[in-house]
Amino acid sequence: MLIIQNTKNFRIENPTIITIGTFDGVHLGHQKILSRLKELKDKLGLKTVVLTFEPHPRKILFPEQKDLKLITLVDEKLELLKKYGVDITVVYPFDKTFSQLEVKQYLEGILVNDLNAKHIVIGYDHKFGKDRKGDITTLKEHASTYNYTLEEISKKDIDSIAVSSTNIRKAIEEGDIERANEYLGHPFFLKAKVVKGKQLGRTLGFPTANLQTESPDKLIPKIGVYFVEVIVEGETHFGMLNIGVNPTTDSDNKIKIEVNIFDFEKDIYNKSVTLKFIKKLRDEKKFNNLNELIAQLNKDKESSLALINNMA
Repeated sequence: MLIIQNTKNFRIENPTIITIGTFDGVHLGHQKILSRLKELKDKLGLKTVVLTFEPHPRKILFPEQKDLKLITLVDEKLELLKKYGVDITVVYPFDKTFSQLEVKQYLEGILVNDLNAKHIVIGYDHKFGKDRKGDITTLKEHASTYNYTLEEISKKDIDSIAVSSTNIRKAIEEGDIERANEYLGHPFFLKAKVVKGKQLGRTLGFPTANLQTESPDKLIPKIGVYFVEVIVEGETHFGMLNIGVNPTTDSDNKIKIEVNIFDFEKDIYNKSVTLKFIKKLRDEKKFNNLNELIAQLNKDKESSLALINNMA
């Protein structure tokens, strides 16, 4: 997949099929659009293009809303778009200047001239240009002028999937990983760097890798214990991950992320890992003593091993 990023100065020379959106999560609704692009590519023989934006438009349009967290950071989104067969992804810098672009400038300058769009696939509720004045009607009105064809993803088609990035964020925030994954069509994942910790887990018989996420913009699931897949240096392992304040052993009230990787003894300090969330095992709780904590960790591992066996 060709990636055009961090620039507004580009032009795709060959005619294309395009779609536009933030694509946060690249969920089932997005995948339906991407699947349609692939069908059209096979039929029309044109390259497929996704036009997406960085940062998320809401961060520029509503800067007072500080709480927006992303299901996928830009690199994660690109990874998924590649997986789902997109030929070219344009990550357009979204800033105040771009948000004030008149509808005609956006349509003629970017969609027609820069992206060389000959066929546009778009959702019924898509808005664009200054004050969001452009919509599907605008695109229809100018189709003959700019020599492109247009395909609308109807309300019925989109709503039949009953999924949105907002619903998925809510599920993840509530710890309902299985529902989030069902909507996503793939496991929710995050990438993190292994950093030094207190190494207390080692003394309990459950050594953990302490993790630092790549960006404060990344959505983190609700506090609790999760069964996860852990990808380390290209190899997939299983483990159980805790997000929380470790109330039995710590008093600083800081949220930490740490994972116990099953049957794993390598030194991975300063390495990056990918964590795929499969199921929430339980809420975090404070135990009366370390023996109670160890007993619960053994139960968590038993639950995790049972899940592994079911996956086989």
